[in-house]
Amino acid sequence: MKILIADDHPFTLQGTKSFVESYGYKVSDSCSNGISALNLIQLHTPEIAILDINMPGLDGLDVAKKVQESKLKTKIILLTMHKEMTIFKKASEYGIYGYILKEHAQTELEKCLLEVAKGNKYISQFLEDDLVVDSKNGNDEIAKLTLSERKIIELITQQKTSKQIAELLFLSEKTVEGHRSNIIEKLGLPKEKNTLLKWAILRADI
Repeated sequence: MKILIADDHPFTLQGTKSFVESYGYKVSDSCSNGISALNLIQLHTPEIAILDINMPGLDGLDVAKKVQESKLKTKIILLTMHKEMTIFKKASEYGIYGYILKEHAQTELEKCLLEVAKGNKYISQFLEDDLVVDSKNGNDEIAKLTLSERKIIELITQQKTSKQIAELLFLSEKTVEGHRSNIIEKLGLPKEKNTLLKWAILRADI
């Protein structure tokens, strides 16, 4: 069985690859962005693709959607730090087979692979509790944002400029500026200098 792994953090990518191989699986391809992941899935059709949700170019959800639309046989497992119900529902709509929270990957990934290899779906057993906790913590504002907008907020928190964000996400600077305006509008923030940076830094859960 061939497995593809995609994650934009080199340390996480290597760690996941070593972990998967330690259980006797063959990792046929690994890459650091969603565009490469989709290309490799189309080219080699691995049985399983383990994808990080947050990646440049195309995120894990984008890849899952395109795999579903193309009716490819590759089964998608998403590794994520996101606990919001909106993202989980979106992943379910795209027909993903596995959904694991990164903080529990070490204890759940092997079981997930076993189930998915058999054609079964595996959702993190910790997810339900985490989703409940998450909603109690009041993430209504975050739920208003798309995944792309969340990625932009994360980069703004790192004090990246629109030009730098555009380069990292393979977007035009004009598109990033459009996303910034949409985010400000959705969050009801004052239209002043660095308003998104100030808001993002105050949010420890971004």
